[in-house]
Amino acid sequence: MTIFSTIQSGHALVIGGNRGIGLGFVKQLLNHEQFDHIVATYRTESSATELLGLAQNHDRLHCIAMDLTDEGQIKQGLSQVQAITPQLHFVINCVGFLHDGAITPEKALRQLNSDHLMRYFQVNSISAALLAKHLLPLLNHKQPNIFATISAKIGSIEDNRLGGWYGYRASKAALNMFLKTAAIEYSRRSQQTAIVMLHPGTTNTRLSEPFQRGVPPEKLFPVEKTVGLLMMVLNQVALTDNGSFFSWDGSRLPW
Repeated sequence: MTIFSTIQSGHALVIGGNRGIGLGFVKQLLNHEQFDHIVATYRTESSATELLGLAQNHDRLHCIAMDLTDEGQIKQGLSQVQAITPQLHFVINCVGFLHDGAITPEKALRQLNSDHLMRYFQVNSISAALLAKHLLPLLNHKQPNIFATISAKIGSIEDNRLGGWYGYRASKAALNMFLKTAAIEYSRRSQQTAIVMLHPGTTNTRLSEPFQRGVPPEKLFPVEKTVGLLMMVLNQVALTDNGSFFSWDGSRLPW
């Protein structure tokens, strides 16, 4: 039996729900009546205009500020979630970092910078491990539930044939290891939880925008398509899939 098929009246949390794939998941979940409460996090109000506007028109949507690079904010934010609902049935972590004005993916060893590498790991890896730590009380209940995180195929060590993008690749590989390890602990401490990692494909968001030039049009997905495909994958997840790494088409990816 799949987990989503058992959820009749559940509660969902979208981490990084203010833009891109995260905002797409918020919009998708608002169409699912099985979720009584949907909580979405954002880092700053200036980046969450559309999300906060949605909340004004949907009583089921609650918005919480949370910076995942600050464990205190993670703990405080999840305590606010607990005030809304003591249990979560679906969590999707959509926070990720690839570039900003100062940091871009490295093409060669000579471009490595320790501060830039630390930024990749803070956002893409460590934050997910801390989420797993503090989400445990909200997921440890008698009903089946899912904790999913957007990862990336580029984090697969076995699939690395092109090299480059050191910080992003390594931080996504670390993310996978953190959550694979957490999945083993959850199998003992939160036995109704399936932790899964998801590769969304190349999606037309601000994260991928500078790197879309060589992507064939049929492989550059609009956000709505990506979320729809990932929801199809999630709809098939069972407890036996705990600790798995899925692509957008439902195939299992190598570590």
